[in-house]
Order: sequence, then structure tokens, then C-alpha cells
Amino acid sequence: MSDSGSHVAVRRKLGFSTTAIHTGSHPDPSTNAVIPPIGLSTTFAQSEIGTSKFEYSRSGNDTRERLETALAALEQAKYGLAFSSGSAVTAALLDSLRGGHVVCGHDVYGGTHRYMTKVAKHKGLRTTFANLADAGVLRGLIQEDTKAVWVESPSNPTLTLVDVREIVAVAKGVKSDIIVIVDNTFLSPYLSNPLLFGADIVFHSVTKYINGHSDVVMGALVTNSDSLYETLKFLQNANGAVPSPFDCFLAHRGLKTLSLRARTASESALQLATYLSSSPSVLSVTYPGLPSHPQHLLTFKQHRMLNGRPLSGGMISFRIKGGAAAAEQFCYSTKFFTLAESLGGVESLLEIPARMTHAGLTEEERLRAGVYGDLIRLSVGIEDVEDLIWDVEQAFAKVSESVGEKEDGVVEVDSGIGSETSSVMNV
Repeated sequence: MSDSGSHVAVRRKLGFSTTAIHTGSHPDPSTNAVIPPIGLSTTFAQSEIGTSKFEYSRSGNDTRERLETALAALEQAKYGLAFSSGSAVTAALLDSLRGGHVVCGHDVYGGTHRYMTKVAKHKGLRTTFANLADAGVLRGLIQEDTKAVWVESPSNPTLTLVDVREIVAVAKGVKSDIIVIVDNTFLSPYLSNPLLFGADIVFHSVTKYINGHSDVVMGALVTNSDSLYETLKFLQNANGAVPSPFDCFLAHRGLKTLSLRARTASESALQLATYLSSSPSVLSVTYPGLPSHPQHLLTFKQHRMLNGRPLSGGMISFRIKGGAAAAEQFCYSTKFFTLAESLGGVESLLEIPARMTHAGLTEEERLRAGVYGDLIRLSVGIEDVEDLIWDVEQAFAKVSESVGEKEDGVVEVDSGIGSETSSVMNV
């Protein structure tokens, strides 16, 4: 980390937590306040016509600049840009391509899929959705006008991993000017830094782990490219989808404890995923930190290591026995896991993607992505893990009681599994 944006003038490589706490958080020079005040001004005095560090708050302000500086530092990037939401980042990134073709992971966040198929499609952008767990598949999907590859790792909600370094190698081996965009929301900058593996842009829904307290909606991107930064900075200002100074202040405050929260959530999620794997109420569990995950070895390459093992985040997906009805009953039965969309907060949440975050997809699209009716997504918070395991146990018991109350103990099973479909979809 350079001295810029920090009051700590040292010549050494700082740790993640030190960087998070001190970058962009220098004391206010006018008052010496340790926590700088929120800059609420919408306009700024000019010493001469056209001469001012900031002109208008939409274009930039001190509070947002501090956050953007910190975000860039945590992702080991040169530039950071904050937007009013993750969807605003998606819009800016795809609009910057000016049409053409994009290859995207087949099981991405529903909002990303929605923008690509319902909005960007009408701006001349075509999208091919495909399972990119095998990076070699990408080679056959790149077209003459392919401009970007968009991946999540892990994906939402099926937690598929992609080898970012291999994706970059394949994409740029076919077309050197392809932009590789990685949505790093599920892991956060603490657990992985895709720019180090060759990605051009890293995307975050700041709403999630970076802010971490379920009280801010925001998005951000980071990059090392001067040209991409200039283009996206222009769109940030021109479109005006910028976060308020107060939201920037909250997000900056939240990221200072990111390492503590992400580490605790990861450790608890591994324990909970291990418990779920042994539960007779579960059909299958997907968590990258489990050896049973088909890409578990990739976590050793791309995730932060702690005590000889990789940290894999706080997100778990599992399929419950009893079908969609059992999934619904389970979600109504928990005490500490709150039924709600979003993720990455200090509190634990759960949802049924097929009916909530991914309800906008057609049934065929959901099945292709592995989003079945019996799939439950957990966002593990920082509560005591023993209480979270107890909560899941008692919810399973209530589901079993509900099944037992049915006549002759027979329950309709709706697994949500459809017929086999292709792993590649063009839109």
C-alpha cells in the first residue's frame, strides 16, 4: 500500500486488517478528529474558475474518495469506483461495452441475469450463458465480437468455482482485448483477490460482506487499467448512479472489520456444512470448503489460507429431503436464520433461490443453473456456531414432525428436478 490516502507513512507491506483500518482514514486536518467527518456538501468553492479538487458531489467528494481508496487497496488495485448499487455497477460495465457479445457463467446472480437478458439485450448486447467450471469450454464460445467474460466464483447460489487464471488465459489467448470481469461478492477482498490472477475488473455488491451490517445498498468495482477506469469513471458521473456520502461513511466503517467477520463466517460455515453433510434430512450440500466439493482443490489456489487450510466464505447451499414443501417448512422454522434476501451481514439469513432471488428466471433457466425447488441458500453470520447448528437441527425436527402428521406418513416429493438440458444458453 502506498502512502496515498493513509496517515501511516511506513515502508513495509501492511497486513489486510491494518490496510482496511488506516487507508483513507487519516485524521481530519482541521479538527484532528480521528474519524473524519461526513462530507455532505453537494458543491465546492473554486479558488479560480474551473480550479477545485471537487466540483459537484456526483462527480466526487471526500467521503466517497476515502472509501474508493480503501476498496482499491484491499483488492490490491490502482483504482476503485463506488456506485449506488451492485446493479448500477452491472449497468455501467455492460453499457461500457457498447453492444457485442458476452460470455457469462450460467448460474450467476438473478439480477445479473435479468440485466443481461432484459435490459442489455435491447442495447445490442448478446449473452451466452455456460458452465465455465471447465475453462476450456470458453474457447468454443468466444465469437468475433466477444468483448467480455463475466464470472462469479463462487457462483450464486450453486457455489460453482472457476479458475480465474485459466479463464483469463483462455479468453485472452483467443482475443487479447477481451475484458475478464469477476464478481467477488461471495468471498470479499479478504478471502480472494482476482486481479492477482489476471482479471481486468473485480465487481462487488458492497451491500454484502464489505459493508456487512445490512444497512447500506451499494456496489463497487476495482481495476488496474487506466483506460477502463477512465471509461467507467465517466459513466459513473454521467449516469449519476452514485452512493450518498452517508452510505459511503457506513460502508467504510464496515470494511474495517471485514477480516474479522469474513474469517468468523468462514469458520462457522465449514462447521455447519460439515454437520449438514451428515444429516439424514439433507440430499446434498455444496460448500467449497468441503472436500466433497468438486472444485475443492481450487480453493487452495484462490482463497486465503489460514492454519494450512483455505477459507471459503459464509455461503452454503443444500438440498433438503422432501422437496419444495420441506424447503418452505424449514425456512419458516428457524429461529436465528432469518428468511430474507441478501447476504453477508453479521446476522444469518436463509432463502429459497427458486422463489426469491432467482424467481425472475424461467423454470428451464433455473433447472439449467441447478436452482431446484428444494435448494436452500444459507448466509452464515457471526453468531455462535453452536447456536446456528442447534437452529438447523430444530428446524429439521419441525420439518420431520410436519411430514409425520400427513396421512400414512406419505408426503409428496417435489425435488424441482426437470429433464436434462444443455449447459449452454444463448440470449
